[in-house]
This record gives sequence, C-alpha cells and structure tokens, in this order.
Amino acid sequence: MAGKNDQERTEQPTAKKLQKAREKGQVPKSQEVSSAFIILTGAAVLLTAGPWIFGSLMDLMQGIFQQLGTLNTQKESIRTLLADLFVRFLIITAPILISVAVVGIAANLAQVGFLFTLEPFSPKLSKFNPITGAKKFVSLRSLMELIKSMLKILYIGGIAWLVLRGEMEALPSLMEMSVGQIVSFIGIVSLKVMFYVSLAMLVLAAIDFTYQRWQHNKDLKMTKQEVKDERKQTEGDPKVKSRIRQVQREMAARRMMAAVPDADVIITNPTHIAIAIKYESGEMFAPQIVAKGAGLIAERIKGIALENNIPVVENKPLARTLFKTTEINDFVPADLYRAVAEVLAYVYRLKGRHKPNP
Repeated sequence: MAGKNDQERTEQPTAKKLQKAREKGQVPKSQEVSSAFIILTGAAVLLTAGPWIFGSLMDLMQGIFQQLGTLNTQKESIRTLLADLFVRFLIITAPILISVAVVGIAANLAQVGFLFTLEPFSPKLSKFNPITGAKKFVSLRSLMELIKSMLKILYIGGIAWLVLRGEMEALPSLMEMSVGQIVSFIGIVSLKVMFYVSLAMLVLAAIDFTYQRWQHNKDLKMTKQEVKDERKQTEGDPKVKSRIRQVQREMAARRMMAAVPDADVIITNPTHIAIAIKYESGEMFAPQIVAKGAGLIAERIKGIALENNIPVVENKPLARTLFKTTEINDFVPADLYRAVAEVLAYVYRLKGRHKPNP
C-alpha cells in the first residue's frame, strides 16, 4: 500500500517544477481573457473613432468608384493604385489594429509575464505517434474543452440574441430611413452587441482563467518520491552531506591537533576537558585558544602536550569557562585575562621565562 500511495500525485508542485514547466512554455493561460479585452477594446475604439473610420472608408470607396471611368489599366498604374489604397486603408483602420494588438499583448503579459521559448516548436517523435494523437482526441480534457466551447457559443449567442431581440421593434422603421441612417443604426446595434458580449466574456474569462490555473497546478502535481528526489538534487544526498561534514570535522581536528605543539600551556579540569593556549608577547594582544576538546579529544591533546613537553595545569573553573565561552582560534575574553595570566606566569616561572602581560 505504501508503494502505491507514493505513486499518487498528491504533492503540490515545487518552485523548480513550476520553473521547468514555464521554460517549456507550459503556463496557465486563458484565451478567453484576451478575446474579452480585444472585443471590449474594439467596441470602445469604434464608439469613439467609429464615425471618422466609417466616414473615411466611405470617402475611400467613393473615390474608387469615381475613378473607375478614367482608370489607367496599365500594369504600373494598377500597382501604384493598389499600393496607395492599401496604405490609406491601413491608416484608416490603424486605431483599431493598434489598439487590439496592444491589448492582446498586454492581456497575455498580465497572465504569464514575459516568456520566450521555442520548446513547444521543437520536434519530438511522440508528436508523430498516431496512438498518442488519438488519445488526445478521446481524452477527458478534450471532452471538457468541447463542452466548454459549446457552452460558450450558447452563452455568447444567447447574450447577442437578447440584445438583438430588443431592437426588433425598430426594424420596420428602417424602410423609411436613408442609407446613411440605416448604416448608423446597424453600427449602433453592432456596438451594443459587442459591448454586452464583451462584458459576458469577461465573466467567462474569469471563470476560465481560474480553471486553467487549477488544471495547470493539477497536471504538475508530484508524487512523494519525486519531491524527495528533487530535494536530493537541490540540497544534495543526506548521506553524502553527512560524509562531507564528517570529513570536514576530521580535517579541522587534524589542523587543531597540529597546533597543539605550539601551545604554551594546557589547562584541564583535569580528566574531561583540555584547553591549549598560546601567547606571544609583543605579537598577540591576548592569549589565543589553539585547541580544545572533551573526552577522547582532551586525552589526545594532553598526550601531544606530554610528547612535546608542554605543561599541563589543572584549573577546573577556568577550563570549564573557557570550554563553554570560546571557540578554536578565539582570543581569551577580557574577564578571563587575569586568570589566564596567572596560569601563564606559573608556566613561565617553571621555564625560567618572564611573566607575560596579556
């Protein structure tokens, strides 16, 4: 049972897993968000610049029809005319094209941020597998997408129908209107439909974006074993790290033991603790702890001291205090100067040296 549970994707995706998915172009994104804001922007531009756009298009068409009788049919003339018409058409429709492009880009950036990757376009043999392709068509996700598309059509179509039905009463009066009035009526109704449809799509976009984020998170969920493996890769194997720490401790212990022969005195308590102290008058502003240890390490320090004729002085309170309050290579704290100086003075008297003044 434990092995089976480990294979269940119950763990939330880690930051590393999310970043890898992002690098592959797998990000939660809803196309409905872009569509809703594009339609809303288009309606807003048509509402503000619509009269100028339609007026300019009518003038353009009128100019074309007026030139039909005198049109030069030579190849260069036709090419120049078409190029001129294309440029004028772009200028007229520029407000809509630019606004829609900017809003479309902004909507995508707001959802996923700046992302550039060619990973989705890289060739993969699995993409050419017909069995894998068939599974995509008959998968639960494909069914959900189909249902969602049908509901979206019904939802948006229903909104548009409700708006148009409210304008049905005005249709008979169109027979008495001029062409310009009819075009104006169609434009107003179209803008109204676009506005209400865009509002409806905003609601749909919010729902779809929430669903896409949930689905993305669900697809990237990890098993407990995957989380453990990733932690090992990121932080290192605990066994390897433990071995490294052990080696580091051994190296530090060897360096410490190598410094013991240079000590002036070993202070003990006397059996469990050993502190090796060194002081060079004129070069050090205070005595320095060059080695310390308890238990077996203390015994090794005393053994090295014996081999190198280093005095071993018993002072239980001082040994315990130094062991608790100092680390290797630390200098003796100021409040212990006097006690350590007395020990060093005793040692120097034994060696026939002058009393130190730390």
